[in-house]
Amino acid sequence: MIKIAPSILAADFAKLGSEVDQVAAAGADWLHIDVMDGKFVPNISLGFPVIKCLRKRTDLFFDVHLMVEAPRRFAARFCDEGADMLTVHVEADEPQYLIEALRTIHSRGKLAGLAIKPSTPGGIVLPFLEYLDMVLVMTVEPGFGGQSLRQETLAKMRGVRALIDQYKPGCELEVDGGVDIHTAPLVVDSGASVLVAGSAVFGRTDRAAAMDELRMAAAVKA
Repeated sequence: MIKIAPSILAADFAKLGSEVDQVAAAGADWLHIDVMDGKFVPNISLGFPVIKCLRKRTDLFFDVHLMVEAPRRFAARFCDEGADMLTVHVEADEPQYLIEALRTIHSRGKLAGLAIKPSTPGGIVLPFLEYLDMVLVMTVEPGFGGQSLRQETLAKMRGVRALIDQYKPGCELEVDGGVDIHTAPLVVDSGASVLVAGSAVFGRTDRAAAMDELRMAAAVKA
């Protein structure tokens, strides 16, 4: 079944707690939380204190996406502050240090993901698959919301899905970037099982209707 993960990057930060309450009540499967350090990506977003506060407010599954350099430095603490899934970028460190971060995540009893940018070849995930519960394919450049999905990433997504099916069945394939009712059929047809949606959910007053429409769109054959 397709999971919908609203991205709070598109929420109103002045009333973030209420925004999270609304998508939880509206039936969100996961809550996608982007963490940016201003170095790995040219933007800065929320961090430990916000995740800790939100964890006290909701039981939603926290899908935390680290867009930070050397994520091994922060893996344990983000797990301890409330992440249920912690995803690190393959481009953010050397392979041995990424594996260290993934092992740390699992040692804290959490799920581990690996993200790849649009220009990164999908095959790069293969040596890491044994450590992964999810692969995140970025269909836009990470760091900013509101971008349009890059069509050329769909073929890469299909390749990643083939690797998952062959070597790590059960591993989720998440897509982040430009997901809406028009692109949902395309990404699901390309193998995605988790759809991150920012403005497509938080840009609507009726969040339940927005997610229902995404699910219906995802069920349509591309």
